[in-house]
Amino acid sequence: MTVLAVPNTLESARLGLAISRKVARTAVARNRIKRLVRESFRHNRDRICPLDIVVLGRGDIASQSNGTLNTALEKLWKQLIESCAGSS
Repeated sequence: MTVLAVPNTLESARLGLAISRKVARTAVARNRIKRLVRESFRHNRDRICPLDIVVLGRGDIASQSNGTLNTALEKLWKQLIESCAGSS
């Protein structure tokens, strides 16, 4: 996964997803990834400073288990939170 983030002028963070057919061949796989990312974002949204965040699917993300994806997402959110705290 790759995460791109840009500050916004709103009060909270927003999420965008780009999971292509190249990364996950079936709609079921793409929707599973999107569902996991949205749920993880929902749990961390209040801790993240106002950013526009885009999550891009890369590599073999579709073959990863839900636990592996959640762990990777938590690590990404933690990095964003720490970078927000450092820039404030």
